[in-house]
Amino acid sequence: FMAMIEEPLYTIAVLIDELKNEDIQLRLNSIRQLSTIARALGEERTRKELVPFLSENNDDEDEVLLAMAEELGVFVPYVGGVEHANALLKPLEALCTVEETCVRDKAVASLCRIGDQMREQDVVDYFIPMMKRLAAGEWFTARVSACGLFHVAYPSALEVLKTELLAIYSQLCRDDMPMVRRSAATNLSKFARTVEAMHLKTDIMCIFKDLSQDGQDSVRLLAVEGCAVLGKLLGPQDSVAHILPVMVNFSQDKSWRVRYMVSHELYELCEAVGPEPTRSDLVPAYVRLLRDNEAEVRIAAAGKVTSFCRILDPELAIQQILPCVKELSSDSSQHVRSALASVIMGMAPILGKDATIEQLLPIFLSLLKDEFPDVRLNIISKLDQVNQVIGIDLLSQSLLPAIVELAEDRHWRVRLAIIEHIPLLASQLGVRFFDDKLGALCMQWLKDKVYSIRDAAANNVKSLAEEFGPEWAMEHIVPQVVGMINNPHYLYRMTVLHVISLLAPVMGADITCSKLLPVVISSSKDRVPNIRFNAAKVLQSVTPLVDHSVVEKSIRPCLVKLEEDPDVDVRFFSSQALQSSGQVMVIS
Repeated sequence: FMAMIEEPLYTIAVLIDELKNEDIQLRLNSIRQLSTIARALGEERTRKELVPFLSENNDDEDEVLLAMAEELGVFVPYVGGVEHANALLKPLEALCTVEETCVRDKAVASLCRIGDQMREQDVVDYFIPMMKRLAAGEWFTARVSACGLFHVAYPSALEVLKTELLAIYSQLCRDDMPMVRRSAATNLSKFARTVEAMHLKTDIMCIFKDLSQDGQDSVRLLAVEGCAVLGKLLGPQDSVAHILPVMVNFSQDKSWRVRYMVSHELYELCEAVGPEPTRSDLVPAYVRLLRDNEAEVRIAAAGKVTSFCRILDPELAIQQILPCVKELSSDSSQHVRSALASVIMGMAPILGKDATIEQLLPIFLSLLKDEFPDVRLNIISKLDQVNQVIGIDLLSQSLLPAIVELAEDRHWRVRLAIIEHIPLLASQLGVRFFDDKLGALCMQWLKDKVYSIRDAAANNVKSLAEEFGPEWAMEHIVPQVVGMINNPHYLYRMTVLHVISLLAPVMGADITCSKLLPVVISSSKDRVPNIRFNAAKVLQSVTPLVDHSVVEKSIRPCLVKLEEDPDVDVRFFSSQALQSSGQVMVIS
């Protein structure tokens, strides 16, 4: 411990002075080093002098207060450990009342952290009275903060006090200020987890009912978030009685924001209530959301289609959900179609082969021809799920025109996304099919105007060589790549070198020496210095892959020549390559 205090005392004195300095940056710096100050002062002086000073210092800039709230959360060891942790409550209580939300949130998080460490009796004697003061605070910020502390305080309280705490929380849920009610709704599920089953069914459900009927949609949508958690705590029978009717009402709420939230949370609730109520009550509610008149609600609901189908039997999914999916596939909003396209492929394994071919395939095809590239991309990126169910022949007939179109899309990000899916497609389509249709595209991308596309295309060529083997690559890739070295544009010649460096490890030593190495050596005489030093880099990466004799006869002489190049970068990279090839020789 002494070693930790050996900072010169004047440094500590400076830090203490800077806590009061006019310059915000100096104050911030000092607050961030509170632990250093506390260690120097010792536990008792920290409790009696530093903490009270911080308690009075809560009208500073938000940035300083935020740093203070964070530091105090880890301050328990510096005030003398758990038995003195209550000393930290006062400054944090003050920070819980400031106007800036992020400072209050951090103060609440620090109080929770300290409360979890405090002894039970100290929680009753100090933490709960502080929380009650905040809950009765005149200014709404104090009451907002109080809501986040109940789950820490409640387990330590005696039965009489527990009843009082539940009554206070219930009062906060009926507060005049919507911000307080929002905070109560946000923290309800955390609080509910600590409450006994008896109180859960009575008090907590009353509180939940109040929040679910709140006049403000911002409060109601936070109540929706708690539905699934409360449902799991209550168990299936009570969930059906208490939560299910509320959720069904929420699905018809007049505010689209609440319905949007229901779309997100409905699936979670299905797990809590069990299969029968899901079929009778939640499926109709979900169907309503899929047909909602607000696009945002349909987007959220469409994104859950596959998850929802997974918990239903296939017949019910075909009867109830599929008609909605058909409607969504031609929805007026591209975002709805995009959300559907990103999950619809997952329905194929659930519905089985026949239903997929009859019902889903036409929907896939219509989405593949969608005018918006994002929709088409979302379908193509998930093809493997459908391929497993219906086989590639059926898919390929309709799939290829869409891929070719996307491969030439004017947005380079769309082209990039397609390239990233080519290795996956190649493994599914098989070599014969791939050669016919997609081989030419892969070469075309190596000459794209955008560097990111050329880079991705080079990696794609490597993946294809790995997938189909060196012999296939020797026939279909190497001749075309080597042919590009005569392209008048130096950037395309650079791409060739990049491809060679990626292909060499896949192709093996023989093909590298006979076909690829000569191209690199001839590039070392290129008129553009960038090509020459890239050739040196490729020679360096190829050295470990080939035989000693090749290194001695071809690679090193070429690098020695480059070491005398007029360009400084070429000389640098060639000497680096020579050094590394020397080390490889020594290791071998």
